Amino acid sequence: MLIVAVSSGIVIFAHGSSVASANDAVRNVAEAVAAAVAIAHVETAFLEAQPNLADAVARLVENGVNRILVVPYFLTLGIHLQRDLPALVKQLAAAHPHLKIRVTPPLDGHPALIQALLDRAGAVLSDWK
Repeated sequence: MLIVAVSSGIVIFAHGSSVASANDAVRNVAEAVAAAVAIAHVETAFLEAQPNLADAVARLVENGVNRILVVPYFLTLGIHLQRDLPALVKQLAAAHPHLKIRVTPPLDGHPALIQALLDRAGAVLSDWK
């Protein structure tokens, strides 16, 4: 009987920007996620910047990861999450048949998003005197 150790990784997947600070902000989120979870392998990937999803998955595979959870750092289920991300995941699954790759829903609909919006609005409204 072959026993295979399970090792999980997370990829925080964002659109990417030509503005470096925007991509750095996503990297900071990924670092915060890595610090908050008991998963040793957390990567950042971008649709239109580097590293891309294939690069992030390759790094995880090199580190022995065989289960990957892709967490889209997108607000809504737009065309990139409906068309582009599923196609990328399908290609990666074909290239790495030993991997289990799953994708979470986007941020839209999560109760914490409403609170974040209220917090942002409240901070500005409290300054209006």
